[in-house]
Parts: sequence; structure tokens; C-alpha cells
Amino acid sequence: MIRLLVGLGNPGAEYEGTRHNAGFWWVEAAARKLGAALQPQRQWYGLAARAATAHGPVWLLLPMTYMNLSGKAVAALARFYKIAPEEILVVHDELDLPPGEAKIKQGGGTAGHNGLKDIHAQLGSAAFWRLRLGIGHPGVRAEVVDYVLRRPAPDQREAIEQTVARTLGALDALLAGDMAAATQQIHTRKPPRPKPPRPAPAAQPPAGTAGGLGGDTEPTP
Repeated sequence: MIRLLVGLGNPGAEYEGTRHNAGFWWVEAAARKLGAALQPQRQWYGLAARAATAHGPVWLLLPMTYMNLSGKAVAALARFYKIAPEEILVVHDELDLPPGEAKIKQGGGTAGHNGLKDIHAQLGSAAFWRLRLGIGHPGVRAEVVDYVLRRPAPDQREAIEQTVARTLGALDALLAGDMAAATQQIHTRKPPRPKPPRPAPAAQPPAGTAGGLGGDTEPTP
């Protein structure tokens, strides 16, 4: 089962509504759903809460270390409570998915995400689970840093919030350790591509014309 839910982001009012804080939004919503109050915890370098669930206790954590040092908070709490990497779900923003889409996976690379890099380094393992919330890509690599640290347009923010609400529907399956069911609920189902319209039937040439060109000339013998 998942015993630790981690949301990635940056502390401070100036970062609160930025794309890079999508992971914070998810764990804050999960805390409300579980009736848990996130409080400053100096020993865990962040805001943390413990929630009692039907599947046992679960910890929720928002590292306050800034993104690049997220692993410091995650490793401190995980080691104290003997939580294995496979029992950790890290929720983060994902450039390679458009707003409104989400994916979950275990292990793999970090795709340049500094928060994931530090968690991997501090845990000494890449076996933790990742819930990837799509924020879209600016289209130019040089613009990525400014892009993730800016607030999304209203329609994008709405799409991300809808994704947070939808994927929280998988929380019980995550806590139960039913990762197959959680994956089925989380992964975006794309609507089928509409079939192209059928071409209109070709017009028939009027009767009494030659090859449909019309005219009063005699046919060539």
C-alpha cells in the first residue's frame, strides 16, 4: 500500500499558484478528503499530517525545502517511519502531458525534474511511484524554467484542477495497494477520434450531353 503521499512544489506566496506547484494542490486536496491538517514539522522539513484510514495510517508531506531539495524532507520522514520507496507516491507537474491529463508509474527516469532527481538521490532508489499531472510544454526548451514558475491561464488552471479532483477518486485504491485499479482510474481516457465525413457522391452529367460537357454540337464520328 501507499504509506506516504508527497506533493512537490515551492513554498511562499509568490509560487502558490504556479504550474510547478501542481503536486502541492493534489496533496492539499487529499488532506482535505482524509480530514487531515497539514502542519509545519521541523524534523520533516515541511508541512506534514498523519491520517488514519481503513487501510492503516498514511502520511502526507509538502516539502518546504524548495523543489531542488525535496528529497531531504522525503528521506527524513520515510527513514524514521521505515517507509520503503515502493510505498511512496510523489505527485508532481509534468511538462510532457497537456493540462487535463494524468499518468501514474513506478520508477523510471526523472526527465529533468529537479524534485524527482533529489528524491532519487536521497532515497538511493527510483522505485517510488509518481503521479504526473499534465501542465503542458511551452514548446521551447529555453522557456521551461519561466513557464513552470508562472501561473497557468484560467482554462489551463481549470483543467489541472479537474484532473486533481478526478485522480483523487483513485485515492482509496492507492492506499489499499491496488495499483492496477488506481492506474485504470487515473490514466486519461482519450475520446475516440471522429471518423472523417464521407465524400459527397459525384454529380451525374445531365442527360444528352457528351461527357457531361454539354453543348449543341454533333458528336465526333
